[in-house]
Amino acid sequence: MLKLGFIGAGIVGTALAVRLSSKGYQVVAVSSRSQTSAQNLAQTISGCRAFAKNQDVTDTAELVFITTPDDTIATVASQLKWHAGQSVVHCSGADSTEILQPARKLGVHVGAFHPLQSFANAKQAIENIPGSTFVVEAETPLLATLKDMATALGGHWIELKASDKVIYHAAAVIACNYLVTLVKLATDLWQTFSIPPHQATQALLPLIRGTIHNIDTVGIPQCLTGPIARGDTGTIKKHLDALQKKAPSLLSTYRELGLQTIPIALAKGRINKQQAQELQAILRGKSSESNA
Repeated sequence: MLKLGFIGAGIVGTALAVRLSSKGYQVVAVSSRSQTSAQNLAQTISGCRAFAKNQDVTDTAELVFITTPDDTIATVASQLKWHAGQSVVHCSGADSTEILQPARKLGVHVGAFHPLQSFANAKQAIENIPGSTFVVEAETPLLATLKDMATALGGHWIELKASDKVIYHAAAVIACNYLVTLVKLATDLWQTFSIPPHQATQALLPLIRGTIHNIDTVGIPQCLTGPIARGDTGTIKKHLDALQKKAPSLLSTYRELGLQTIPIALAKGRINKQQAQELQAILRGKSSESNA
């Protein structure tokens, strides 16, 4: 079994180290900007040592995960003395293996291993890993090793080319980070009728969970509901009028999201092209004001 090391004991590094160790992988070394974080992680894994220097991890492990913030991965990799035959893997979603070029030039196998998951804290990250998809990028034999790790972690893997990584990561941001933003915008609107954010969030969560369940079980586009799916132009006009009065800063966001939803409604088959054109005109501001 390969000896694994981690440079970076943050949320991602901690979650991967703990989970891989629980699946029988030998995690032997860890370092971090915070020595306390490294020591805390090492204490949770049998046979793992915390080191003050990153080079000590590189000298101890056969496969090194660099789980530092994305902006420092290339710098960390370039500062270390690597040994031919070693492997080094980063966990950035947007970056390809090109940022590990200094190590590759020394005969090191390089790879990327990105868990497609939201990690708010270490405990939650450890719980969320099983079932996740891992995006892998590497050459053989490291590629096979990373695929095996994804499977051992109870997840799935997809292989991407370097040129695909940034768009892949942008998609993840839209699905994950901007969902948070959308919920925040929705709870802000509830405050216009004096419902506080926490209460609004609790009220909206069953709706959000139901929507996600429908996406999972019914699929897109059939899971789409609401006024655009029904071709309900009257309701859309009312929304625009109310937003203009209560939250004008959200008008442009509402319009753009609505326009992006129309093709989904068309694909579902509940509206025809004429209804789609009417909705587009209203959302683009060509008729909502005159018909208000």
